[in-house]
Amino acid sequence: MFLSVATVLGESARKHPDQVAVVDSGNRISYHELWAGALRCAGALRASGVQPGDRVAVLLPNSADFLYAYYGALAAGATVVPVHGLLVAEEVAYVLRHSGSVALISGGPMWPVAEEGARAAGVRTVHGLPEGGEPLTAPEPAAPEDVAVILYTSGTTGRPKGALLTHLNIVLNASVCAHDLLRLNGDDVVLGCLPLFHSYGQTCAMNATLRAGATLVLMPRFSGAGALELLAAEGVSVFMGVPTMYHALVEAAAQAGPAGRPALRAAVSGGAALPVAVLERFEAAFTTRVLEGYGLTETSPVATFNQPEFGLRPGTVGHPVWGVEIGVADAAVEDAVVLLADGEVGEVVVRGHNVFAGYLDDPEATAAAVVDGWFRTGDLGVRDEDGFLSIVDRKKDLVIRGGFNIYPREVEEVLVRHPAVSEVAVIGVPDETRGEEICAVVVLRAGTETVTEQELIDWSKERLGRHKYPRIVRFTGALPLGPTGKVLKRALTAGSA
Repeated sequence: MFLSVATVLGESARKHPDQVAVVDSGNRISYHELWAGALRCAGALRASGVQPGDRVAVLLPNSADFLYAYYGALAAGATVVPVHGLLVAEEVAYVLRHSGSVALISGGPMWPVAEEGARAAGVRTVHGLPEGGEPLTAPEPAAPEDVAVILYTSGTTGRPKGALLTHLNIVLNASVCAHDLLRLNGDDVVLGCLPLFHSYGQTCAMNATLRAGATLVLMPRFSGAGALELLAAEGVSVFMGVPTMYHALVEAAAQAGPAGRPALRAAVSGGAALPVAVLERFEAAFTTRVLEGYGLTETSPVATFNQPEFGLRPGTVGHPVWGVEIGVADAAVEDAVVLLADGEVGEVVVRGHNVFAGYLDDPEATAAAVVDGWFRTGDLGVRDEDGFLSIVDRKKDLVIRGGFNIYPREVEEVLVRHPAVSEVAVIGVPDETRGEEICAVVVLRAGTETVTEQELIDWSKERLGRHKYPRIVRFTGALPLGPTGKVLKRALTAGSA
């Protein structure tokens, strides 16, 4: 049996060759043109020595080139390693080394960081799209369980982990999104403002849209006013975003007035909890319902969704999607999954076709994450008697800033290297715009010269991706500790409320 994510584009090109697949800065690219370009890219990669099973990294903004590179590498039989667009060169180098990538395709504003990171990792770079060789006539066959994409997640140990997503994971998740959840068709136009290097943007926006033969309008850098203009200019019918995007669109809509608020057929929110007040303001402005879902990189990503056939319940993340099971387990039991009754709070666990194949070269982390066939999400939730799941807290210390997952440990390890810092604890504090903001609570070394909040922010900004560095620094004489010597972050969070 063969199955390739490349066929998501290839089959739609066969069925709808003249349909507009992508709009990129006003350029309209048909399915035939997009697929032909991907096959040219695949042929050039093969001519350069890339073999089936090799890993090819991609560091590109939301552009047609990302799609050419992504589907081209898959058609060549390679595994794609999308690199986070906000990383600094040192972080890019780590991803390239850890993944064993043989090449990095990059360009545009991301090229300087890509070139520096690749040079440090000893990896060959391709500026723009690869050229040369004969275009492939068909994609390289792949097995459903073969790894299609390696997505790097922020790690609790301070280093990102490579989540292995198979062709089956992605094709089924994209198909469920396209047909079961959003009921996309060739008349739909989807705004592609979510980063394509992220699982949400990659599966739900890009792959689901192309799976359905719809049109994806790319937006390299999101702003509320810019998105509002594109919604109207391109006749967008489906919007997908994280809560910060909804907040920005609501503000832009208030400035534009009723005449500048195009109606949408559907709107999807994920990545973090959407405040109900923002949801209500958005629905009033755009005359549509906002459907909230839940998932993680390791679940491809969609696990649950507010599906009309079950009724819609704001504040919840709905029911499990087709082919997926959701449970709530006793969070205190780590070596087994002990499911709890409805109404009890516990750790959300997932099993089904969407669960990843494990973490690259990390069997211990994989064994801890997948127990008794269930993926342990680390999120605490509760399911009501009607089957609606609500996420109530996070077992891990994850901070979700603007839809991006930030693990405090990684930020702490950078800050503690500053010569004036003795101890540091990083927490998330509520933020109206981004959901949470990163706050570093710092204990200075005795006898050190005074260091300011801005100096520590600037210092960390040079060493962390733009989405990771703390925007708030607070100084304290000592961190609150529990009986085992562990920092009581809940006490710090409560003090920041």
